Amino acid sequence: MDVTWPLRTIGCTRSVIYIQPKMVEQCVLALRIACQNFHSINARWYGMGQRMQKSIKRHGISRPQSQSGFTLIEIVLVVMLIGVVVAFAASRILGGGDRAKVGLAKAQIQTTADKIEQYKMDVGRYPAALEDLVKAPTGSSGWLGPYAKEIELKDPWGQPMEYKVPGENERAFSLLSHGRDGKPGGSSVDADIASE
Repeated sequence: MDVTWPLRTIGCTRSVIYIQPKMVEQCVLALRIACQNFHSINARWYGMGQRMQKSIKRHGISRPQSQSGFTLIEIVLVVMLIGVVVAFAASRILGGGDRAKVGLAKAQIQTTADKIEQYKMDVGRYPAALEDLVKAPTGSSGWLGPYAKEIELKDPWGQPMEYKVPGENERAFSLLSHGRDGKPGGSSVDADIASE
């Protein structure tokens, strides 16, 4: 019984060879020829590539190397990371200005409280309003001011300081700044800053 099957080969005149079992030797021979043809073709292409590379190097022709650089995703991630760092740094720097103003407000309130005490020592009573530190009130003897400038009666945020006579918690007077927001209460830089 004859068994045939197709065998595809490279470099043969026929595209399909039908082999019978008794012709195995011829099949092996055909495969060897096909493999030799394949290797010789491959070697020719390889040699041609080598010669082209030498020619390129000799004539100084540059060819693109493997793609180097960053992908779009990498660039977007780096830009986002830089944005986060800049935003963090800006908030720390800009927020630092408000924290510095809190320290300045504390010092300014304490200085103004000292000026109020100086007014009391000279006049004999506490001023009715903060403006009495700048201009002499009518009917007051012993006033040796001005004790303060008009601009010194505002906190670092430009809000007027709050002054009460008599003060809260059985104090002679109370002097405070309402912080950055200018409203009573709050927290952080918006918190009230009172004299001690």
